Amino acid sequence: MEVLPPAEILPTLAEMKARTPKPMRIAYAIRYGRLPASAAAGREDVARCVAALARTYEPDMDDLMEFPEVALKLQPGSCYLRDHDEDAHFIRADPGVIGVADGVGSWRAKGVDAAAFSRALMANARAQVDSAVPGTPVCPYKLLERAYEQTVAASTPGSSTAVIVSLSGRVLRWAYVGDSGFALFRRGRMVHRSQPQQASFNCPYQLGAWGNKVGEAAVGQIAVKDGDVLVVGSDGLFDNLFDSAIQQIVRMCGELKFSPKMVADILAGNAYCNARSNQDSPFSAASRQQQGTSFTGGKQDDITVVVAYIVS
Repeated sequence: MEVLPPAEILPTLAEMKARTPKPMRIAYAIRYGRLPASAAAGREDVARCVAALARTYEPDMDDLMEFPEVALKLQPGSCYLRDHDEDAHFIRADPGVIGVADGVGSWRAKGVDAAAFSRALMANARAQVDSAVPGTPVCPYKLLERAYEQTVAASTPGSSTAVIVSLSGRVLRWAYVGDSGFALFRRGRMVHRSQPQQASFNCPYQLGAWGNKVGEAAVGQIAVKDGDVLVVGSDGLFDNLFDSAIQQIVRMCGELKFSPKMVADILAGNAYCNARSNQDSPFSAASRQQQGTSFTGGKQDDITVVVAYIVS
């Protein structure tokens, strides 16, 4: 049975269909198994698109080098598709800060609001950013630490994964705990991807009064340049779309000059449909590898996607 996309992204899908050349739409349908490979027979334009989608990219030295200190900024857009409504996020484009948190759903079985910690954590982080002196660079680790301390001090129940990224000058910095994460793209190629922190399969590191501490956060930084694309999301995105699929969508949307909001909608919509299908996914692949199951399909979950174009 075909999975229909959520109503929230239908306007974006309509515009995407209007702006995407038909050969590219056919190629994507072939790539994701919605049409047989024979649909490209006798169509050189479709065959070229299929070949382009199958092409793999490796970063070159220019992707990894540092660049002159000329300030860049974020041009963001987001999409949130609810399942249990336990994700939370905030965006502050001017200081260049994005945060995403995912409340740990197992608290529901204990009668605890699983969204409480993620919402409070992001609200406290956002308030810290809003109260800072304009122009002050934001350290994601310190911001996450202060927000965590405030959230715990208020006796907030539950626990949450979290990722915070900030852009200062031409440097992107991050701090994250758990499996909410991000990826950076340059010229349609993924040049950096956060690696999820997990205690065991489907059991991510998590911040809470009795969970992991901010001191266990993964932190780092990377030089960025004008035209880079940043994707930040909860595990609802990364559990349901392979990195190669995210890269293909980012590349296609860049070629078609889609807005960050449209890219976020398309990524979230694809993750939503994959979560409800029997197609393979990063979640099912990890289940087979780590637990020896025969599971295929995705993982139904809240899906938060923030896409930011890095521009001068």
